[in-house]
Parts: sequence; structure tokens; C-alpha cells
Amino acid sequence: MTAVSPSSAGALADRNPTLTGQEIVAHLVPPRQFASASLDSYRPDRDYPSQGAALAAIRRFAAGWVSGKGGLFGRKKTSDSLPGIYLDGGFGVGKTHLLAALWHAAPGRKYFGTFIEFTALVGALGYQPTVALLKGASLVCIDEFELDDPGDTRLMSRLLSDLVASGARLAATSNTPPNALGEGRFAAQDFLREIDALAAKFEIVRIDGLDYRRRDVEGHAIALSATDLFEQLGTTEGVVTIDDFGSLLVTLSKVHPSRYVRLVEGIDAVAITDVHPLVNQTDALRFVAFVDRLYDAQVHLLASGTPLDQVFPADMLAGGYRKKYQRAISRLIALTTGSGL
Repeated sequence: MTAVSPSSAGALADRNPTLTGQEIVAHLVPPRQFASASLDSYRPDRDYPSQGAALAAIRRFAAGWVSGKGGLFGRKKTSDSLPGIYLDGGFGVGKTHLLAALWHAAPGRKYFGTFIEFTALVGALGYQPTVALLKGASLVCIDEFELDDPGDTRLMSRLLSDLVASGARLAATSNTPPNALGEGRFAAQDFLREIDALAAKFEIVRIDGLDYRRRDVEGHAIALSATDLFEQLGTTEGVVTIDDFGSLLVTLSKVHPSRYVRLVEGIDAVAITDVHPLVNQTDALRFVAFVDRLYDAQVHLLASGTPLDQVFPADMLAGGYRKKYQRAISRLIALTTGSGL
């Protein structure tokens, strides 16, 4: 690849991402940084025994598939086996790694996506066609199960009930709602309440720990001067975009979050100039969803202005979406420092 000059860099504002139902289905696989995730490559923090216990629980769940005659796989029928497992813990403790590792270990037809991708799929295809598509899968993994959107949560509860009835097994992680158990870190009771029709079918696995992205490296998101940002752009290889922060927020408001994956597809680096603190919670939540997709795609991030880990004001960090903002801060530090790439 050759370096991209700032003058030749594109803009996210110029992109018009579209995503059909079938294209959403094609994206229902683990993010690329988890393309080779395995149970053996998960490294529990020995200071938190619950991480080793979570690994053991996932291994037991994975053992629920047994090979029958002709090499075909089916569910092991035991009196204590449950069709669902839920990983309940703070951000950065390895929930997504374990979820992806389970997906890789599962036989046959399987799906892995975020909560927002599954609700977008229902929106694109309709409810019954989505059930018809997913039913009978060996495993359906839902990462970042949203507990703060009652309508979509009930929709997903209904969908999961229908999938379990078809023989599918389920695995989920979730975002913690405001001031939930453990100072916003745990959400098991909220999850069970929202999926009340399914609650008895899920094994709850709680994972304690520190954000792995900050175990060895403490710091802040890197904020460059305008001059340094353009100099770095001049030495960056691949596909690069550059937008000022205000324009980026406008762009995100015009694109459904389910299409952010297509918005950043094929991009190697994103530059954001004139970053400033967020004042609107709707903008903040869209920005969180955008950061998640940058992180999934492992896109390098350059920024000038306010450091990106300081864009969420104190009232937001103390409010209902605290955990989402904290996860975004962790990922913004990783994306600007390169520690998470």
C-alpha cells in the first residue's frame, strides 16, 4: 500500500451505506479480531477466579454438542443441560472472546451478532422470515444485549423464545443498564426480568475483573495537534477518511446504527478533527455505536481537539448509560494508542 495524502483522503460524510437483510446475515459472524478466538486462547486473570470459572462453564456448554452416527452433531440430552448461557460482567473481562470462542466451537449453521444487528435483521426481513431463517441453528450468539430499550428487548425475548422452541441453543452478553448491580457492572437480574419467558432456560455466569485493555497500559486517548494529525495522515497507508467531529455526528444521525458496519467497511484509518465534548445524549449513544464498529473492524483512529476519552461529560458518565460510555472510553484509548489493534 502507498501512503495517503490528506488531500486525497475521503470523508465518511460522502459514504451512503446500505445493508439488505441478506447482507446483515452475511455479517453475522464474530468481528475480525475474534476470527481465531478459542477457549484455549482465553487468558483468565488469576486475580479474579470467576474468569476461570466462566471459561469452565463455556467448556461445559460447548460439550453439549455430541457427534452421532455419520458424524452429525446434535444436542446432548441431559437433565441438567440448559439451552442458553448468559455472560454477566463488566466491560473488558473477555465476554466477547468467550462468546466468539463458543461460536467457533459450535457445529453446523450458527450466527453471531450484536443485539442491534438482530433487531435490524427483523426490521429488514420481517419477524416471521427472520424466525424462519434462524430457526434450527446450532447456536445463536447475541453480543451486547440491550437492556435499556424496552421495545427491542421484548422483541428479542420473543425471537429467542421461538428459536429455543426450534432447537437452537443461545448465548448472550449484555450491556448493563443504569446503576444496576455492582455499581453498574452486573445485570443478571435485569436480563432475567426482561426475558422472563426464557429465564429458566439460561445459565447465568458472572465474570469479575478489570478491563483487559488497561491491565498493562494505563493512559488516555491520544489527541494530536492539527499539524501532527495531517503529518500522520501523510504517512498512513491504505484507505483513510477525515471528518470534523460536528460533521461526523451529523453523518451518524443520518445512518441507522445497524449500517455503521458498512460505513466503516474497508477503511484502514479514520481521522476526526476538532473533537469537542458531547452535549446531546442521542449523539453520544450514536457515537458509542460507531466506536464499537470501529473497534470490531480494528480501524486506527486519529483525532485532534478534545481527547476522545473526555468527550462524555460528567452528567452522562453518572447517568443511565454509564457502562456504555465507559466501554467506549476504553475502546477509544485502545484505538488511538494502538494498544487494542
